Amino acid sequence: MPNPKNPTRSISEADVVRRWYIADAGDKVLGRFASRVATILRGKHKVTYTPHVDGGDFVVVVNAEKVRLTGRKMLQKTYTRHSGYPGGLRNDTAQDMLQRHPDRVLRQAVKGMLPKGPLGRQMLRKLKIYAGTDHPHAAQKPAPLEIPS
Repeated sequence: MPNPKNPTRSISEADVVRRWYIADAGDKVLGRFASRVATILRGKHKVTYTPHVDGGDFVVVVNAEKVRLTGRKMLQKTYTRHSGYPGGLRNDTAQDMLQRHPDRVLRQAVKGMLPKGPLGRQMLRKLKIYAGTDHPHAAQKPAPLEIPS
C-alpha cells in the first residue's frame, strides 16, 4: 500500500514488462551509442524505473564492426586482459580488437556504464551484439531503436 504522502512506487521483478529493440551501430560513435544502449538496458527510459530492479529491455545490436572511434583512439586506445598465468598480460589496440572481436569493443563500453555486481551482470545478459546485419532474434519482433549520430 503506497504512502499517501509519498506517491512514489517501486516496481518488483514480477511487474517488469520487457520489450525488444534493434539498434544499428553502423557509422555511430562508440561512446554515445553505448551510453544510449546502457540506458535502455538499465530501464531509465521508462517511468517505472527503479534503481535496484532490472527493469530494462533487450537490445540487439547489429553492424558492430562498423562502429566509429573519434580522434586517434583507433591506434591509442588499448584493451588489457590477463590469462591468470605469470607473463599472461595481453594488450590490444582498438583497431586490432575491432578486426578480431568487434562485439567485445561495444560490450566493454556498455559494461562500464552499467552497475557493478550481480545486477549489472544481469542487465548485460540482455545485450545481444552481432558483427554483421544478420541476427537470430526475428521471432521476438524487435522494434527499431533510433540513435542519432
